[in-house]
Amino acid sequence: MMSGLFLLLGFFASSALLAQPPPVYDILIRNARIVDGAGNPWYRGDVALSGSRIARVGDLQGLSAARTIDAKGLTLAPGFIDTHSHAIAGIQTNPSAENLIRQGVTTVLEGQDGGSPLPLGPFLDRLSRLPIAINYASLAGHNAIRRAVLGTENRHATPEELKKMRDLAIEAMHQGAFGLSTGLFYVPGNYAPTGEVIHIARGIAPLGGIHISHMRDETAGIVDSVRETIRIGEEGGLPTQITHHKMIGKAAWGLSRDTLRLVDEARARGVDVTIDQYPYTASSTGTAALFPQWSLAGGREALAERLAAPESRAKIKAEIVRRIVYDRGGGDPGNVVMASCAHDEALAGKSLADLVRARGLDPTAEHAAETAIELQLRGGCSAIYHAINEEDVERILRHPFTMVASDGGIPSFGVAAPHPRSYGTFARVLARYVRERRTLTLEDAIRRMTSLPAQRLNLQDRGLVRQGLRADLVLFDPQSIQDHATFLDPHRYAAGVHSVWVNGVLTLDEGKMTGARGGQVLRGPAYRAPAP
Repeated sequence: MMSGLFLLLGFFASSALLAQPPPVYDILIRNARIVDGAGNPWYRGDVALSGSRIARVGDLQGLSAARTIDAKGLTLAPGFIDTHSHAIAGIQTNPSAENLIRQGVTTVLEGQDGGSPLPLGPFLDRLSRLPIAINYASLAGHNAIRRAVLGTENRHATPEELKKMRDLAIEAMHQGAFGLSTGLFYVPGNYAPTGEVIHIARGIAPLGGIHISHMRDETAGIVDSVRETIRIGEEGGLPTQITHHKMIGKAAWGLSRDTLRLVDEARARGVDVTIDQYPYTASSTGTAALFPQWSLAGGREALAERLAAPESRAKIKAEIVRRIVYDRGGGDPGNVVMASCAHDEALAGKSLADLVRARGLDPTAEHAAETAIELQLRGGCSAIYHAINEEDVERILRHPFTMVASDGGIPSFGVAAPHPRSYGTFARVLARYVRERRTLTLEDAIRRMTSLPAQRLNLQDRGLVRQGLRADLVLFDPQSIQDHATFLDPHRYAAGVHSVWVNGVLTLDEGKMTGARGGQVLRGPAYRAPAP
């Protein structure tokens, strides 16, 4: 009798289990401090994920899921959006983007500083077939467009050439670009008058395009450069953004008061101008930045010809000396440190002063200029320039329309000596400027990393913890999140991020990469899918 009773009870238990509906949700995150991305105060709640979307937000007691995560003591926020990225090379060789995922970055905007693939569409199509861990969006680069039409000639465009450039920008918008980037400091963009950029901007404005600019001058002439960036937006009829805003060289220190005033005045009269910034006191770009732009027209062979002529060589060297003393060199050749040199990997991590001493010479600006010339003739290097003031960094960061951006990429781990911003930007803001210095509140810092850039890019389904939006999320410990990458030891991942979801795909799980990749190629507002 007893054995029959047990069998009967077992049958009913099994039937009850079979009758229970399967879990409704894929992931249920409980007891999190939710920072929603809009700047609202944090609140405690639960979030349920289903597929690629946020299914529900709030008090979700009684719900079930395939997996439940107890987030007690942790903060849940939207995935961070990096509005200035150079991930184009790294995303193809290191598609897991671990340096970004470990900071909580789920979306990047590429095509910066005037540089992008051209045509853009075929590149985005190829990338969309590669499983990537992060979402990837791109601008169309004005320098790439100008180079396609005029090469690297130092002259104004003809009316026919202006039309060709405008048509190329419109074509890029239809292929998925989010707008136009300018690199007016770089060749050949530096040779373009403001009116050229405005003409192109007017072509993409009706298509929902934006403009983001590496300005002509981030040193003593920065105030005029900000005026130009604002003018492009105002006369071009589109949103405009000052990218990686900084004051390089002592002559520019403190001028952020004037540039931010110009931004406020422009916004007051209806110009949609914003800012992005990385939180470091050093910049990074090629050694070509030490050369006068006129000397770079026509490429390396043309530069070599100019350097072979004593008179033009003297002018070029004098300008390099000036830039070392008053500009990017911060007054000391030791402030210019090689990040990578394709022609000699051993130079990574060495400063201009180190290289001069290795030749048995005193590290004067004049000797450093000669060394810079030799490097450039051999193909140039990527370098780090220590010449930014911390007070300007904090002043710019506090501005309400400044968002966080890395200006970094996806380095090959352990290779060369890149700027630490590639590994630490977003964690550094949360550690140094929120937790330690209290420059920003946690909620405001998250807003600058999520909803503000999403709004700028018109990404209506990302940037907030909201029901129905894409499940790009980061779960982290605000008390332990920390950047560890330094200029001397740059290849160090950030710590303190617990889990990351990209389009609902769990990419970082309790601090460990899962190998799953849920990233997507994002297309801009004017995208036209090619005919089948």
